[in-house]
Amino acid sequence: MTTRILPAVADPDAARAVISLLSQLPGAEPAQPVADSTQLVDTLARLAAQSLDELPEVVLVHERIGPVPALELVREVALRFPAVGVVLITADASPVLFSAAMDSGARGLVTLPLGYEELASRVQAAAQWSVGVRRHLGGGTDVLTGPGGTVVTVSGAKGGVGTTVTAVQLALASRASGRNVALVDMDLQGGDIASYLDVQFRRSVADLAAVDDISPRVLQEAVYVHETGLALLLAPGEGERGEDVADRSARQILGALRSRHDVVIVDCGTYLNGANAAAVEMADAAVLVTTPDVVAVRAAKRTVRMWDRLQIRKAEETTLLVNRHTRGTEIQPALIQKITGTRMAGVVVPANFKELQSVVDAGRMHELDARSSVKQALWALAGELGLVGPPPGAVGSASDQRPALGPGSGSGRQLARLTRGKGGR
Repeated sequence: MTTRILPAVADPDAARAVISLLSQLPGAEPAQPVADSTQLVDTLARLAAQSLDELPEVVLVHERIGPVPALELVREVALRFPAVGVVLITADASPVLFSAAMDSGARGLVTLPLGYEELASRVQAAAQWSVGVRRHLGGGTDVLTGPGGTVVTVSGAKGGVGTTVTAVQLALASRASGRNVALVDMDLQGGDIASYLDVQFRRSVADLAAVDDISPRVLQEAVYVHETGLALLLAPGEGERGEDVADRSARQILGALRSRHDVVIVDCGTYLNGANAAAVEMADAAVLVTTPDVVAVRAAKRTVRMWDRLQIRKAEETTLLVNRHTRGTEIQPALIQKITGTRMAGVVVPANFKELQSVVDAGRMHELDARSSVKQALWALAGELGLVGPPPGAVGSASDQRPALGPGSGSGRQLARLTRGKGGR
């Protein structure tokens, strides 16, 4: 039997050593190594999209693969591609790591420096397991396979800046273009997407936190399908239950949703915890919402710096959206960009809450008038993020609202107000 093996090794010397040993294994067919976690997942997704049979039987994950930690990568591969046997290569042979690797879904562990006998034994065992699983899956068992969708997080610099409105409209825009969309409320203590869309449903993201293996059926039971076609995973009704959702659970939940939907929009609220930190870290795009006032912009700056210190996301990898913008405000996008160091969204959302008042009060955010300047701006943002094609008439109107980002925008006095304080925060 031929065993196809895909090594994930970042270091070129280590990759050559692994390939050299694999080439000596009877029946082994090693593929060209992938150099990082993103490349590994993308490669597996592309193969899975063709056929289950195209996937390698074994994936070798080196402990220093990066940028996603090795155990998290093992978990993601095991979750999204359950017919692949994952073997971890590590210098740590402790029982603690072995247990953690097994809990993450690894089928074996090979210690460094590599030895022929141990590598051959672990690869053979993982390959046999993979063949058995595929034989079983041939009977039609539903599995989470296939290319992953796009994950976009929406966070607020502070409370009340429009985070949930932004997340809901991005999801609606993507759904209107024909995408299969999931909207997740990861604001675990104060999330209220249910109120914005007039939904009453007893299941929540907390119900998935204790599930070690999120099957499609389990996921389906926790998700509410809205009349718009959005798949909603709501925040728990009891805020204290949010503590059950740890970073590990969040990664597993979002990985499962990503495997089943083209687009996953996550409302992360404003309060940072392990769950929404993990969401921001693993997202394809992270949107940070602020309003053009001193308090909110300083909060945005603190958030960006905190994400950077915690190695969650760099400032230049964050898209900052200015909500409730008016041409007359002293704090313009150019000044905000200078202060935060983020990438500014190509649109701003105008200050026009009167358009939203009736649909917010009625819980019918999905019925916001298409002529609404707020809706047009947010749907244009969805197009900018690659979630939809630009809706007719939306991009032009939204773009016209954005002020020129020239050096004259803002003022020295406002910059001083925003940057004063301890450590220049």
